[in-house]
Amino acid sequence: MTQAFVLGVDLDGVCADFYDGIRPLAAEWLGVDESTLPRDVSYGLDEWGIPEAPGGYQDFHRWAVTQRDLFRQLKPLSGCSQALRRLSKEGIRIRIITHRLVVKYFHQQAVLQTTEWLEHHGIPYWDLCFMQHKSHVGADLYLEDTTANIEALRAAGQQVIVFTNSTNRDCDNPRANNWAEVERQVRARFAQWNESSE
Repeated sequence: MTQAFVLGVDLDGVCADFYDGIRPLAAEWLGVDESTLPRDVSYGLDEWGIPEAPGGYQDFHRWAVTQRDLFRQLKPLSGCSQALRRLSKEGIRIRIITHRLVVKYFHQQAVLQTTEWLEHHGIPYWDLCFMQHKSHVGADLYLEDTTANIEALRAAGQQVIVFTNSTNRDCDNPRANNWAEVERQVRARFAQWNESSE
């Protein structure tokens, strides 16, 4: 059996439209009008005042997942499901790597909502890894949006495509601004990998 090319794919901010999806929940949690919350945010949602709210991000996140089914309700980013289905059919092994187990004592709900979301939106994957340190999970190419993860993966010598959003504009290329660009770049890397494997 020949080894497959593995694409390590993050979920929130890459496959799932996390920031637009969590914005109305943040407005509800804070008791403010959604229009007052800017769309461009940094990691941690400082611009929305979440860290200063009672309980901080952890209480907000726990409520969003357990009381509002956050991970089940998020919409996929445009073109994501279709691109991953095409890449999978071309022989690329999709490995989902996500750090959704952020807060203790409700992991079952987070995992269940994640698997249901992936199935509901027809996203193919062979492996599903819930990991904070993504460099501990092997892949030939990673697709990531969180700056700290991008930097850690690159420091470990891994190839990473940055999926652009307002939290990572200072990260170096290569980057993709949408799933059409992701697909082109992944195919190019896959072709290089195939040539080097011959």
